[in-house]
Amino acid sequence: MSQSETNNEQEEQRPREESAPGGSAESAGGLSLNDKLDSLPRKSGVYMYRNDKGEIIYVGKAKSLRSRVRSYFNAGRGGDAKTLALVKRIRDLEIIVTDSEMEALILENTLIKEHKPKYNIRLRDDKSYPYIRITKEPFPRIFPTRKLIRDGSTYLGPYTDVKTMKYVLRTIKSLFPIRSCDLDLTDEKIAQGKFRVCLDFQIKRCEGPCEGYVSREHYNIMIKNAVQVLKGKTKAVEHELTEMMGRLAAEFKFEEAAVVRDRLERLREYSAKQKVVSTDPIDRDVLSYARNEKDACAVVFKVRDGKLIGKQHFHVLNHKDKTPVELLQSVFERFYLNNEEIPEEIILPHLLDEVEMLEKWLREQRGGKVQLTVPKIGEKLSLVRMVESNARFLLGELELQRLKRDQAVPRPVMSLQRDLRLNKTPRRIECFDNSHFQGSETVSSMVVFIDGKPRKSEYRKFKIRSFEGIDDFEAMREVVRRRYTRMVNEATEAPDLIIVDGGKGQLSSAVGVLQDLGLYGKIPIIGLAKRLEEVFLPGESEALMLPRTSSSLKLIQQLRDEAHRFAITFHRSLRSKRTLKTMLTDIEGVGPKTAQKLLTEFGSVQGLKEADPVAIESLVGRRTAERLKQWFAAESEAAEDGLAAEDHETSVGDADRTHGGDQMNPDE
Repeated sequence: MSQSETNNEQEEQRPREESAPGGSAESAGGLSLNDKLDSLPRKSGVYMYRNDKGEIIYVGKAKSLRSRVRSYFNAGRGGDAKTLALVKRIRDLEIIVTDSEMEALILENTLIKEHKPKYNIRLRDDKSYPYIRITKEPFPRIFPTRKLIRDGSTYLGPYTDVKTMKYVLRTIKSLFPIRSCDLDLTDEKIAQGKFRVCLDFQIKRCEGPCEGYVSREHYNIMIKNAVQVLKGKTKAVEHELTEMMGRLAAEFKFEEAAVVRDRLERLREYSAKQKVVSTDPIDRDVLSYARNEKDACAVVFKVRDGKLIGKQHFHVLNHKDKTPVELLQSVFERFYLNNEEIPEEIILPHLLDEVEMLEKWLREQRGGKVQLTVPKIGEKLSLVRMVESNARFLLGELELQRLKRDQAVPRPVMSLQRDLRLNKTPRRIECFDNSHFQGSETVSSMVVFIDGKPRKSEYRKFKIRSFEGIDDFEAMREVVRRRYTRMVNEATEAPDLIIVDGGKGQLSSAVGVLQDLGLYGKIPIIGLAKRLEEVFLPGESEALMLPRTSSSLKLIQQLRDEAHRFAITFHRSLRSKRTLKTMLTDIEGVGPKTAQKLLTEFGSVQGLKEADPVAIESLVGRRTAERLKQWFAAESEAAEDGLAAEDHETSVGDADRTHGGDQMNPDE
């Protein structure tokens, strides 16, 4: 190791020795991490850890910031692997003091959603699931949506089972004649007669609020009942419809009573299809989870009036090395902070930390009593086990999907195996291409496709070292030798197929290298000629002509084009670096980066000449600005001298031509 490398290493290690574990000597604010740890307040709030790039890698809340934050560093060596990895990467600390634990809880959730820190437990986003929206209008509408607009509307969901949601909406529309139009119905516009009833009114699916055929009070009672049904509170609606039917019959309005009777029957039919899971009519949520080494899944059952009206599930990210309490706590907080519907009781598999604070916060959100329960025996424990069983089932489904995805082979890849008569499915394909400009800057590229899709993280680019000039065959030999020598030495994954861009010559060059490495016959290889899109196979004189429309040829072309694009991009970057050396880099103290900065700012060398000296100095500093000024002055003086010399030569030449002309003119 050189002396400079040793010094750099010592300099790199010194801040860690002078500060808390994982901390840097100086933070962005000028205080060391130790100073910040010593000055932490004993108040509630949120803390954020940042890495050496300034990125937020963890967000947490605390009842006492001082105790909680310092515990990471005091007990860091004895913590779990994830905590040790976190502490090792902490370079700075930022805190936000709050007035209460509940404020800290809400702020923590907001910051996690915004920054998505690497070490925080997160629930996989459910934005793709639909909600049912009840608009905030004089005559509200009810419809499904995937966009949440915070305009006072009420949202129910999300519904992970879209079929169930559609069935519920059909039931609501059959029970209550709610409008389906999107007209802006206000009392003023209705009074002015700006709207006309549509077909829904004629077929008795709407009562015509657009023309004032139904009062706002009556319409909103229907909306209220519809929301009750959506929330699973069917008993109250059944009771109200029964009373309405009796009242209409007593008033001899038998046709209207018959309509209400039909609605009541449909409601009872809908209610009967809901699964009864409890004899207790209390509204409750049942939350539990299951986990394995790779994945974790949390499930929430929504029980209303003793009936299961819906369930939600979440796949949990970053759950490893978390205790059961930490996992459940994070799921609980993330879920209920984003859920507008909070029931009277929430049943959990085990107790959470800070239960009193959570219950208080939920009570404020609900506007009524909320109780967190951990059952030991009986019906409630059975519910928890049922939810846990569903979570385990979903984990199994996730694993099955992963296996299917890993085993699935796209059709073009299967077609390629058939058309090239390969013994093994070419799931991993590597393709090579060369690029040069008039014999200079020769480069090669290798692209990798896995299951017919590019894997850009495994692309490689090569500068050709063995020769200068133009030799496509030798370039192919070099790049193939370098790639597969390294593969053999490092025992990395071998491709199922190699493609070289070119005809027989390039293919023969690559085959010779594979023979030298003992890989020929073990890895199939082909060449693709551009002119007629001919596929060449080793040892065969005639090219293989695949149908122009075949998916296998299109896949080969896609690989070839991607390798060509990648090689050209690399080649252009090298040329641009080489041609970056402008006349400015001849000036002492002006390198390519400074030249690039000046040209970017002032547009050209001429623009730099005409620029304000103060602007140049603010960009590159006083010393470099002075050198530029002197260089431009010297260049200008040299140009003037050259112009004067040119004028002198022109005058002499003109005199010579005049004198010579006098001598050559025979008439004088």
